[in-house]
Formats: sequence, structure tokens, C-alpha cells
Amino acid sequence: MNLFENIFPEGMIPLYAFDAEIVPLDVPQDIWITDTTFRDGQQARTPFTQDEILNLFDLIHQLDNGSGVIRQSEFFLYSEADREVITKCKERNYDYPEIVGWIRAKEEDLELVDELGLKEVGILTSISDYHIYLKLKKDRTSIIESYLKVVDKTLEKGIVPRCHLEDITRADFYEVVIPFVQELVKRQEETKIPIKVRLCDTLGYGLPFPNVTLPRSVPKLVSLLKKETGISAAQLEWHGHNDFHYGLANGVAAWLYGASSVNGTLLGIGERTGNTPIEALVIHYISIVGSFKGLNLLKLSEIGKYFEKKLSYSIPENYPFLGKNAFTTRAGIHADGLLKDHRIYNIFDTEKILGRGPEILINNRSGRAGIAYWVNKKLGTSNGDFISKDDYRISLLYDEIMKVYESGRITAFSDNEMEELFKKYF
Repeated sequence: MNLFENIFPEGMIPLYAFDAEIVPLDVPQDIWITDTTFRDGQQARTPFTQDEILNLFDLIHQLDNGSGVIRQSEFFLYSEADREVITKCKERNYDYPEIVGWIRAKEEDLELVDELGLKEVGILTSISDYHIYLKLKKDRTSIIESYLKVVDKTLEKGIVPRCHLEDITRADFYEVVIPFVQELVKRQEETKIPIKVRLCDTLGYGLPFPNVTLPRSVPKLVSLLKKETGISAAQLEWHGHNDFHYGLANGVAAWLYGASSVNGTLLGIGERTGNTPIEALVIHYISIVGSFKGLNLLKLSEIGKYFEKKLSYSIPENYPFLGKNAFTTRAGIHADGLLKDHRIYNIFDTEKILGRGPEILINNRSGRAGIAYWVNKKLGTSNGDFISKDDYRISLLYDEIMKVYESGRITAFSDNEMEELFKKYF
């Protein structure tokens, strides 16, 4: 039993460990995203209603927009309600995302996949000694044999198995992971059915650096798994959690070092600290491939609004891309730059791509430039017609606002308050 206690000492925060071996960048020719909002995403919240699942499934489809970038969506199969909503999603007849299931490594669970007519299923195959010995109370040989038995049954039914190597970032790579995947590759060669492998960073221990030692290095896990077993990029999928703030970085590292697929959830919802956020993966996907590939990013803002208005989900105001203040500044110097050219202080053309331009929140740090930016946005002025921060009306507005702060106010002005001042001077 190998618990890697030199890296995961009991009573201590997990340690970084480095070695001299560096694996090379190896970005696959084709990369994509898979969704687990309706499986892992539901494990940290009140379960979605059937209508909520259908609406979100539609929004994911519309975000993908026929591109195949968001390739699959994963569902639980256990309850009657689970199976009913899968049937209704299948009736949409969408090419993307494809509906896939998730089961335990039990033959009786496999019957549910067959009944629903799904072409692919994820199978929980816990791989670390923490799980094999301490949780399942088994040994390596017997547990791997039990996994392979279910894989064989899955292949007999003509269903693609996707083995979820749970807790791979604490697993014995060469003694357990490699032998198991080698057995999967043998079966693939015999059946001609491509077996997939999901690398599950169950507790978020993964690190996105190529010179970190196994089992924590995401680049090494992906690169060496391909090298040692011959499994292809298209059969490798990364599934990460955000316990150490590396959820997104690890997903991107998996792409960069040889895995075609990265798994995530809308807004990163999921167990404990959550999963890799799909909206962030979409943005980084575009950055890597250099193309929108047909994705409709305007749907990201719609997804955010749905979570807030229909699901009563509180998105942090500073949450990237979807938070209320994601593109909002309070600083006058930033507003001054935005007045001259949005590229100076805007991360990209958010108005065009996400349907949300930069905003200014007026307080005692906004200055005349901040007020001028708010007024110009209110008036919808174009570049040639901008009202200058030196305009006398801007100065009058600024003076009135500063008097309020000099009298003791500390909060920012609301849009309604700014509207009243705007009417007074414009």
C-alpha cells in the first residue's frame, strides 16, 4: 500500500515535490469540453428539477451552437426521475452535447445504461490505495479484476466504457494506473471499441507544472500515460476539482500536455469547492485554437442570468466573465483609459463577444474621468462625440458627488442615484 506520505503527510498541508524530468508540450490536434453539470454539479446543491435540467441542457446546446466543442453531457441514471429526464433530453435529438451516463463498477448498474440506449457510460474505477485499501477494503489485484469484469460486460453490449480513475493524483502510477490502462488497451485492440479514460483529480491535488513529481503533476500524468500505454489523446479526459485553486489551470494543462477532453460544469458548481467552470474552459479553448469554432458566447451571459433569476444562485460580483462587476471599475484612471480606447482596461471586446461592455461604479475614487465614462455610456456616445471629462457639466456632477463623500458617505452611488444626478445636469 502506497499512500505517498512524503507528499501527503498526515496533519500537514500536501507538499510540492519536484524532479529533473520534464515532459514536452503536446497539444492534440482536436480538443474539446465535456459537461458534468447534471452529475457531479448536482452533488453540491439542491437537485435540479426536470424543467431546470431541460432548460440548462438547451442552453448548453445553444452555447455549443453545433460546433461540437461541448461534446458530451453526463447524467445520473439511478432514480426514475433521472431516467425520465434523460429520455426527454434525448427527444431533443441534439448532436451536441451527446448524452452519456455514469455508474458504479457493478453489473446491475450497467443494465440501466442498456435500457436507456446510451452509447457511452462512465464507470467509477477508484485507483488510489486510499480508496482501494482504506475505503473499499480490497487489494489492488482483486479490485482491478472486478473493474475489468464490468468493462468486459460493457464491451459485450457494444457500449463505450469510460473508466473514471478516481483519485489519480494520489495513485501509484507505475504499479496500478499503468497496468490497469494497459489491460484496457488490450481489450480495445480485441474489440475495436475505443475505451476512454477519465483522469479524476478527486480532491484537487493536481498541479499544472511539468517538473512536479508524480502523482501530482498533471502534465506528467497525461504525457506518460500516453507514452507508457499507447492510449490516444482522444481517449483521455481530465476531470478536476478546485480545492487548491488549480481547477482551471489543471484543465488547461491537461489540454496542453496531450489530453483531448476536459470535463467541467456550468459556473464550476460541484462537490466541495466545485469543478472546472465550463465558461472558463470555453474562453481558454478559443485562446488555444485561435477560433470561436461557431460557439455562441452570448449564451454565457444568458446562462449566468438563468442561474441567478431562475435558480436563485448567487454569483459572486467579481466572478470572472459572469459576475455583476466582472467588467466594472471604480478607478478614475481606468475610466480615463476606457474613454480613450476600451482595449486599455478591458480584457477583450466583451461587448461584442459576451454582450456586456465595461462598466463604472461611481464613488469617491472615480474622478471626473469615471463620471464622464458613466455619462457617455448612458448617452451611448460614439468615439467622435465623447463628452470630455473637462466638460463643465461633468465638473458640476463631480463637485456634487464629492460633497456627499466629504459629509461622511462611504458607499458607491447606485445607478438610480446617478440617474437623478444625470437628469439634473443633462
